[in-house]
Amino acid sequence: MSDGATTASSLRPDVRRRRSPDLASWLPARWSTVLTVYLVSRVFSLVLLAVVWEAARLAGVEFRTPGAELSLLDFTTSWDADRYRTIALQGYPTVLPTDAAGNVLPNEWAFLPVFPTLCHLLMVATGMPFSGAALLLSTAFGAGAALVLYRLVDRAVGHRGAIWAVLLLCFGPLGFLFSVGYAEGLMLFLLFGGVLAIQQRRYGLVLACGVVAAFTRPGALALALALAVHLVVRWRTERAAGPSSGHEPAAGVSGASWASWAWWASWASWPRLRPWPWQVLPRRDLVQIVTAGAAVAAAGLAWPVVAHLATGQHDAYLQTEMAWWVDYVGRPAFVPLTPWFLLAGRWLGIAGIALVVALLVLAAVWFTRRSTLRLGHETVAFTASFALYLVAVFLPQQSLFRLLLPLTPLLGAPAVSERPVVRRTLLVGGIVLQPVAVVLLWLYVAP
Repeated sequence: MSDGATTASSLRPDVRRRRSPDLASWLPARWSTVLTVYLVSRVFSLVLLAVVWEAARLAGVEFRTPGAELSLLDFTTSWDADRYRTIALQGYPTVLPTDAAGNVLPNEWAFLPVFPTLCHLLMVATGMPFSGAALLLSTAFGAGAALVLYRLVDRAVGHRGAIWAVLLLCFGPLGFLFSVGYAEGLMLFLLFGGVLAIQQRRYGLVLACGVVAAFTRPGALALALALAVHLVVRWRTERAAGPSSGHEPAAGVSGASWASWAWWASWASWPRLRPWPWQVLPRRDLVQIVTAGAAVAAAGLAWPVVAHLATGQHDAYLQTEMAWWVDYVGRPAFVPLTPWFLLAGRWLGIAGIALVVALLVLAAVWFTRRSTLRLGHETVAFTASFALYLVAVFLPQQSLFRLLLPLTPLLGAPAVSERPVVRRTLLVGGIVLQPVAVVLLWLYVAP
């Protein structure tokens, strides 16, 4: 097999009988298989949402989002989806809402415009209500995200890792988010598509995916950083191979040449590295990489500027985002790379800070494992960059779980997909926990 796993034909008969069955071996490597898995997971999630909605309605539970008790469709457009509804129908406020003390309150500027704009266009084109448009787009883009995720991981480690990544995404605890009016499906489709485009050296497509993603949900800056890492790795690889290597990526190089991930050595020894990138890489590719990276980075930083111009308040976006911090840490000044330590220290003291440090060390170990590196430097660079983004600017709270979804390609690593106990535990655990997540996160606390 392409992922290096031992084939069944090479095993002795007694070993074959004892080997645990692998669900991936029963699912053929076709795009229709991925869509079938996704559709089955959508039925599962929709049934869960319907049961929870009906039970809550019969029990007289007070729904937190106005109108969510009217129908299942309205229930699926609760919480953030209700903000998207306001944007789709009314746009963004030009004056920020404030409390009696003048502090900015949570408002629509925390939500980016691509998803609600698409909903508005579909509503105008079809006449359907926002709830129907949002659910249709969320489900469709979730299918696209599953297909691109499969392709992304399959190119690196083969069918088994790819199909298990899809299974764990679709049937994970937050799999129901692809059946509600959230932008997660669209964001994952764009981010995974951008990383796949880096693998394929289609830099114009990287630019398109990254710029649109930057106005869909925060986090597109991770794609720009992944592109910078790709530039360094490609420079080192083609410099070492010499002019006879050509400029097309060799088949399987993303997964097999895991050692190329040691790109950090380039920064430590850059004065001695000759020739320079513009002397090694094709000029067209170099221009496209730099242009795409700069455009995605600029787009990723643009929304605060848009909020400033629309409201006249220079920190409108920052104050809007931090309005959600009040219940957890009050109103501190924002300092990058401190939110996790701030929250942990506030609630757990020195033990909380030690816990954050331990999590960061464990993450560094995971990202540098041979198994993880087999996913290719593009995938590892993106997921590591996205994790860095979360640590740099995000205050951990209940929505952290869905913000971790862009790290899903890591679940295709052989350390997960080639270990029956691990993959089985994660799949069963996700199926069991999804009803719990629907009740706790969707009914009571916004995910």
